[in-house]
Amino acid sequence: MARYTGPRCRLSRREGVNLGLKKKWSLDQNEAVPGQHGFRRSKLSNYGLQLREKQKAKRIYGLLEKQFKNYYFKASQAKGVTGTVLLQLLETRLDNVIYRLGFAITRAQARQIVNHGLVRVNDRKVSTPSAHVKVGDTVTFSAKDATVRYIKKNIDMNEGWSVPTWLQADVEGLKGKVVRIPARDEIAVPVNEQLIIELYSK
Repeated sequence: MARYTGPRCRLSRREGVNLGLKKKWSLDQNEAVPGQHGFRRSKLSNYGLQLREKQKAKRIYGLLEKQFKNYYFKASQAKGVTGTVLLQLLETRLDNVIYRLGFAITRAQARQIVNHGLVRVNDRKVSTPSAHVKVGDTVTFSAKDATVRYIKKNIDMNEGWSVPTWLQADVEGLKGKVVRIPARDEIAVPVNEQLIIELYSK
């Protein structure tokens, strides 16, 4: 499947905010936008603002345009506030849950862990990063020594990591559980979802 393989810091520079794509990297707000001539940021139109919010969300969760649009359509047909439902769908992706639990350093690494077949959901092997994790689902890992060492290394590198209250992490047992669907104020992403809804509603 197609995916972005270029420099990740470049994406954060383009959006003007740290998207959390790398473990250790800070954004210089005075840094020029990527490009041959390094042009400075200009004032955006309403459409430009909406587009940038959509791009930020796509890049934070590592999705392609078609994937992201499908999430929007699914959210628009569900009960509740469309913007909030959209973020809830993105947050409850299996790769994001592993990242939020602190078992991976970045979402990209979490996606790789799932792709390699190292993850179990309710004791069943799942190798699809976009798999939706429901309330009550338990996430564990392969019992292989190499896998255990790998995950524990990530936990050590994530020292001081704060697990969201909608998740429950058992660091010693390398286990996590979805306690409930996150509320909007529990989803820590620098995105104004209302602008995304306005963009797709045109």
